[in-house]
Amino acid sequence: MSLLELDRVGKSFGPNTAVEEFSLGVAKGEFISFLGPSGCGKTTTLQMIAGFLDPSQGAIRLEGKDLVAVPPAKRGLGIVFQSYALFPHMTAAENVAFGLEMRKVARNEREERVRSALTLVGLAGYEDRHPRRMSGGQQQRVALARALVIRPSVLLLDEPLSNLDARLREDMQIELRQIQRNLGTTTILVTHDQIEAMSLSDRIVVMSKGRIEQIGTPQEVYEQPASAFVAQFLGKTNEFAATVARTADQAKLVAGSWSAPAPVGVSGTVTVTVRPERISFGDAGLAGRITSRIFQGNHWLFQCDTECGPAIVIRQNDGQMQPEQGAAVHLVWQDADMSLRAAKAAA
Repeated sequence: MSLLELDRVGKSFGPNTAVEEFSLGVAKGEFISFLGPSGCGKTTTLQMIAGFLDPSQGAIRLEGKDLVAVPPAKRGLGIVFQSYALFPHMTAAENVAFGLEMRKVARNEREERVRSALTLVGLAGYEDRHPRRMSGGQQQRVALARALVIRPSVLLLDEPLSNLDARLREDMQIELRQIQRNLGTTTILVTHDQIEAMSLSDRIVVMSKGRIEQIGTPQEVYEQPASAFVAQFLGKTNEFAATVARTADQAKLVAGSWSAPAPVGVSGTVTVTVRPERISFGDAGLAGRITSRIFQGNHWLFQCDTECGPAIVIRQNDGQMQPEQGAAVHLVWQDADMSLRAAKAAA
């Protein structure tokens, strides 16, 4: 049984539908990310879980109990906002203790839990510091400690790392995942950052225009995208059309000089998706020519013109000779490294 269940949840604002038929079960201890561009409905969905918005339809249940009629403060959820929303006149310890005070936790227990929460997020010794005297990363840790100290059944994170610089954001991703694993807190993260979602999540819910495009593990949504949107939103990708050619004893996918055995049940024209890092240069395959090559430290990025249109190839900087700009090449990959979908789905 899921700890948290959303059953065909929807939200409309007048004639505009923000979220449509959203269904998801979240297991206890699971880390889920809602991933998508601005306006896709991910924050609206999080706000319905938190109780800040009422759904227009559907049900939200926590441990089998209906949440829709329960006020936000009584849902037992921890929330970290993008802006952190710390009280500027309170110290770090006072900010963290606020939720416990509202729940009338005894002073001795409150002080111990605040101390433990600040230690957990690496802020032992910062108890008396005010937010204005703390860095963005430290403020984010205080906000996280404040959400965790109440021991929430579900932790909701609304793009909490978006205000941090790239290096600190990466460090905080690692720390956040480690804290979540150690505590086993069920967590839902809203983000538009694909790397963040793939780094942190057990499963990712990819959203577009208020609808779920795909739900799966990071590996599933990256390597087996269910739609053109998912393939293009999660990192760089190559797509081209191939046709199934059948003979008396076999069926092949064919696109220019490239061919591969056609999976059972595939027919007509399909869209082939291959990630750039799965492609190598070989003696035979999809013919093309290098139009540019860019050195990016630990890898090279090649742009190619092929018989089937432009393609990107990413090769590790392993010290081996790399093709020069203008060189004729053949692009090759393993059958297991490509995904297929009906051509009409690419429209």
